[in-house]
Amino acid sequence: MAENQQQVQLRIDESKMHTTYANTIRSSTTQDEVVLDFGINLPMQGNDGQPVLNFTVGSRIVTNWAGAKRLAISMGQMVRQYEERNGEIQLQRGAPAGRPGSGDGPRLTE
Repeated sequence: MAENQQQVQLRIDESKMHTTYANTIRSSTTQDEVVLDFGINLPMQGNDGQPVLNFTVGSRIVTNWAGAKRLAISMGQMVRQYEERNGEIQLQRGAPAGRPGSGDGPRLTE
């Protein structure tokens, strides 16, 4: 550590944290912000008997572009480390469109 640098202690307060599960994410953007909606895709049968996906949003995160870039870098590092330990995560192709594992959702560049 350089002579003029100070070490800062980080304290994390998790007292107001809520944990939710998500299998789907929807994103939208503005000039200044990135909006990430996390939720659950549940396949259902519509009134006409046709399959319908119901997306229930459980959490919304709004951040600026710098925060979004830090998140993207962090997520990329986590996925890379996981795959180095456990093998490549397969995004299943050929499953019916819109079904879990169909590969039609967001994915890292190939």
